[in-house]
Amino acid sequence: MSCQSQPSLLHKYMGIFFSTMSSEELLGSLDSFDAREDDIFLVSYPKSGTHWLAEVIERIPDAGITLTSPIELGDISKFEELKRIPKRRAIPTHLNYEMLPVTVKQKQCKIIYIVRNPKDTAVSMFHYYRDNPNLPSTETWAAFLELFLKGDVVYGSWFDHVLSWEEHKNDKNVLFIFYEEMKKDFVKSLKKITAFLGIDVNDSEMAKIARSTSFSEMKSNAAKENCDPNHVICALTSDRNLVFRKGVVGDWINYFTPKQNRVFDELFTEKMRNSDVGRCLKEYAHSQNA
Repeated sequence: MSCQSQPSLLHKYMGIFFSTMSSEELLGSLDSFDAREDDIFLVSYPKSGTHWLAEVIERIPDAGITLTSPIELGDISKFEELKRIPKRRAIPTHLNYEMLPVTVKQKQCKIIYIVRNPKDTAVSMFHYYRDNPNLPSTETWAAFLELFLKGDVVYGSWFDHVLSWEEHKNDKNVLFIFYEEMKKDFVKSLKKITAFLGIDVNDSEMAKIARSTSFSEMKSNAAKENCDPNHVICALTSDRNLVFRKGVVGDWINYFTPKQNRVFDELFTEKMRNSDVGRCLKEYAHSQNA
């Protein structure tokens, strides 16, 4: 079943599919959001590691940071809700760069963008579409992959999203993190993140964060915290059990047929030909297959 046949779950805004959990009024009012200079934005395309990143930020001791629900989740009352948070805010979002509120850009808020191999992202999204009642179900992997490659999925084209952010990856207030890099050397990535945020974390605290944000630990915590309405990091569900599936690198190989892989690689080469991020993702994929 395609997105188009279940229109009540999705709506298009500025040519991009959004869940109806993000109201059109809220999306149209994003530029009226009053960002604070110490705000942190945790950004990604869906199913790229936002929850992992959010859990890491939340577990930095004595950082005085409050994790909020996504800026695009809900209706126009969202801005009042965010205004009431007294501490430094860490705000998750799946918005592309163009849609990010203008005050976030003006005040140069810290932004961490996490990017993941799009083949793994596509597989993860396929399962999310199947399991999440807030998204249209797709009966087959082949049908979903076709939608993914066209950008006819929630939050639009992976390529457009990543490229919109890559244009700003050298901005001093933007930090790019690779999901694969975090998996390979978590402590190195954590050091990058804490240095970027200007927070001191000692080695024993780093080890503790690494233990508490392992995939198995987060998955088991999700079941316990599922009833907490304040702990919503995803703009597509409040059911935390839906969020954590496998969390592995390279699972795509179990889904893509040789032909699908060829079609994907051709599109990737075409869209990402001038992209440093694309080159890095290819290197990670190559080192993993070596």
